[in-house]
Amino acid sequence: MTVLMITGTGTEVGKTVVTAAVAAAAVAAGRSVAVLKAAQTGVAPGEPGDAEEAGRLAGPVTIAELARYPEPLAPATAARRAGLAPVRPDDVADAAEKLAASHDLVLVEGAGGLLVRFDAAGGTLADAAGTLGAPVLIVAPAGLGTLNATELTARELRARGLVPLGVVIGSWPARPDLAARCNVTDLPDVAGAPLLGAVPAGAAARAPAGFRTAARSWLAPEVGGTWDAEEFRRREGA
Repeated sequence: MTVLMITGTGTEVGKTVVTAAVAAAAVAAGRSVAVLKAAQTGVAPGEPGDAEEAGRLAGPVTIAELARYPEPLAPATAARRAGLAPVRPDDVADAAEKLAASHDLVLVEGAGGLLVRFDAAGGTLADAAGTLGAPVLIVAPAGLGTLNATELTARELRARGLVPLGVVIGSWPARPDLAARCNVTDLPDVAGAPLLGAVPAGAAARAPAGFRTAARSWLAPEVGGTWDAEEFRRREGA
């Protein structure tokens, strides 16, 4: 696996912190890593975006961003309103392939959910993944409502002939409620793919050194970590 797409079931579900954790685990294993943000919205010129945040937490990684739009909207809408050129799926695939030529792992973080539009033609991260034949990691929230969005995302991937590598919970609460505990069991069932980790809520606020040390304990071996789903279920009373 050289290129891994990271998508969410929606916005603000923890894609960037999961991207950072996967990057940190790979760096700790001695791999060279690049983080590519397909389209950054809602960030002004000169301000750090998601790729920079992932790099700050993960350590020595290459960061790249294809386009930046000032308003916090879907990329296609933000590009249109700003009068700027949109990102197209082929642009994302080309950039990822170029980074893959000089890195062991390229992590491509999408914007919002899988089918958020990059351009007026309706291009999405799913299209870029299809061009590359890359697996897709789904980042999902822990609580009530996550099952429907996760299942829809996984179904769309399979309908396109793409592989949902698994699901990572992007923000696991310190005091999970009944829905969150049940979702630990139900998420892999609805996704038809394994649960591959749970990043604790507030992880991005940790000092980078502490984040890097802990990252592997939040992720399953399939994404470079030591996290065990069964042990997690027992510990959390799921």
